[in-house]
Amino acid sequence: MRRYSAFAIAREAARYHQGWERAWASPKPKKKYDVVIVGAGGHGLATAYYLGKNFGITNVAIVEKGWLGGGNTGRNTTIIRSNYLQDPSAAIYEKARSLYETLSQDLNYNVMFSPRGVMMLAQTQHEIRGYERTAHANAYQGVETEFIRPDRVKELCPIMNIDGPRYPVLGALWQPRGGTARHDAVAWGYARACSAMGMDVIQKCEVTGIRQANGQVTGVDTTLGAIDCDKLGIVVAGHSGHLAEMAGFRLPIESVALQALVSEPIKPCMDVVVMANTVHGYMSQSDKGEMVIGGGTDGFNNYTQRGSFHHIEETVRALVETFPMISRLKMLRQWGGIVDVTGDRSPILTKTPLGGCFINGGWGTGGFKAIPGSGWGFAELMAKGHSPLTEAFGLERFKEGRFIDESVAAGVAH
Repeated sequence: MRRYSAFAIAREAARYHQGWERAWASPKPKKKYDVVIVGAGGHGLATAYYLGKNFGITNVAIVEKGWLGGGNTGRNTTIIRSNYLQDPSAAIYEKARSLYETLSQDLNYNVMFSPRGVMMLAQTQHEIRGYERTAHANAYQGVETEFIRPDRVKELCPIMNIDGPRYPVLGALWQPRGGTARHDAVAWGYARACSAMGMDVIQKCEVTGIRQANGQVTGVDTTLGAIDCDKLGIVVAGHSGHLAEMAGFRLPIESVALQALVSEPIKPCMDVVVMANTVHGYMSQSDKGEMVIGGGTDGFNNYTQRGSFHHIEETVRALVETFPMISRLKMLRQWGGIVDVTGDRSPILTKTPLGGCFINGGWGTGGFKAIPGSGWGFAELMAKGHSPLTEAFGLERFKEGRFIDESVAAGVAH
């Protein structure tokens, strides 16, 4: 495929943009592939990309029951950070954050990575102790982060009210190299790169069954016909349990909705990402001027992709004391995504009881920030049978009681 560049834009402008080709091909599935990846979201596409880039495995199909990036990849609030407490979490998220920094150049596609910095507010004494502990752990892990005091918080985000009567801001865990990226552009960039390597990105192709013989995966049945494969990667977020059942095993995962909303566009007023975990709300401003707002997951299992009034009220009420100016804004739109949550709020990247079948899921509310690191580690696992990045995230940890408990460590899993 042709490389994108300033010269290409000028050339096409001169001929009324008649020469642009499709960003990725839309082929019919072949009968057999070396690897089939189920799920053309960020994690699935990143896995396919690094299979090709790092291991030369390009006879790959990425099948998607809907449209590319139409699941959680296009339904999140785009936060990127790596300041997790537990060593395995910090390693995979820091790998992802570092890959995001050069992802536009690597993919020849602008993913609009913006290292504007992420701060997690401490609004109780308990949070101060927790975040100071995390800052010390990050120093050992090589993750650049620090605990900052209220005056520095106010300097970084002037629109914030740090003297709220119920939840004053007592400090924050600050990661200056965290930030945001354009969520759907990440999926589009990976899809274009995969297609350029000869991989097949197949949309509107739902998996209806997983075929196996003698304990080994042999292929998948889809709405576009049977596809044989030597290895199968399941990367379907909130539908992980459904695909695992097809393969003959169960996962310790629950699916719940995570909702978000954006305000009407306004002039630039906030150039950092702020997370307020005590009240459970977080906010940033998009390049278009919208205030991007999110909160916690729904309190019950569900597969809805819609927003609800009570959740908007709960999230905005949580943030309005710390950000009084948002009380005057109108909501532009809202949405929901289906997230897959494990008991310890950490992901699963592992071999499965079915030979040749691998699964990547359980990212909960923190999936977008992990996409490049997840794809890098999962591709290595599928190609070589092991990966230092994914070793701690196996299914056996639930049987052994070896949890990676980020929900307790961080107070929030985002």
